[in-house]
Amino acid sequence: MSNHKKAHVKNAKLGYSLYLAAATCWALNGTVSKVVLLEVGDPLRVSQFRGTGTAIILTIFVALTNRKAFRITPKEALLLAGYGIIGVAMCQWFYFESISRMPITISLLIEFMAPIFVVLYARLVMHVPVKNTVWLGLALAVVGLALVAQVWDGFTLDKIGVLFAMASMTTLVFMYLLGDKASQGRDPMSLLMWAFIFASIFFAILRPWGSFPWDSLQAQVTPFEGGTGVYPIWPFFAFMVLIGTLTPYILVINSIRHIGGPGASIMGMTEPPIAAIAAWIVLGEIFVPVQMLGGVIMLVGIVVAERAREQKAHEPLPEYEEVQ
Repeated sequence: MSNHKKAHVKNAKLGYSLYLAAATCWALNGTVSKVVLLEVGDPLRVSQFRGTGTAIILTIFVALTNRKAFRITPKEALLLAGYGIIGVAMCQWFYFESISRMPITISLLIEFMAPIFVVLYARLVMHVPVKNTVWLGLALAVVGLALVAQVWDGFTLDKIGVLFAMASMTTLVFMYLLGDKASQGRDPMSLLMWAFIFASIFFAILRPWGSFPWDSLQAQVTPFEGGTGVYPIWPFFAFMVLIGTLTPYILVINSIRHIGGPGASIMGMTEPPIAAIAAWIVLGEIFVPVQMLGGVIMLVGIVVAERAREQKAHEPLPEYEEVQ
């Protein structure tokens, strides 16, 4: 009898399809989350519900499939705590603070600049070979952002919203860097579990569950801009956890097995356009042509910067794992 393990067969079409589905889930989640935010009014509470709900489901799943994953050393706990608090909790919280103040797509575009700074970190700090096109990518991203912000009109975006988007981008950079170390020797599902557990603890310290506005789960909302239909809000809460978080992560984990990190990072660029369409249909968030052009230039710049790294098999950059 042969003891050889069957090799994993890669399927590029399947991989890209899985990531496109994940990007769609994350994009739609932005609009769904904003509907909840408009009702609850506290981005931290919304982040707390999403993060804790995800942590509970992941903990149950890992307990049923891989109990050994609950073993953790103090050193690893410190690393996972940093990954969960900075990379998951704070990134998500700041993103929600941002979209509560300005259009979802603009917040996403600013946050999506994080990979550029990861590449710059690789060049300036890790001394990893990087092509000079990284500077072209950075320049394009900045020019695109200027068009989106319409700086000639005195910067039309909400300044606090932009600051929160930049804070979300910064924590996303840390998530890439910490996630690279945290993922060594640990499977993706248990890594996610611990990240969300520490995120949940962080939120519980900032906002104890005893004062959670549970009555908000019974609210009625009119999600469509200009519409008259009234819907219960609890399905929107459920969507954030099940479709907006758990489903895309599982899809991405399986996608990367087929197309790798570079392919996944490119497919991630589909999220802002999908988010823009969803926000336009539901929330009535409309961009003028020059802002649309700026968004396209920003995405091109991000792709150019990401492709600038001369990647080697033994020097992997942190994989792209966004938390929207």
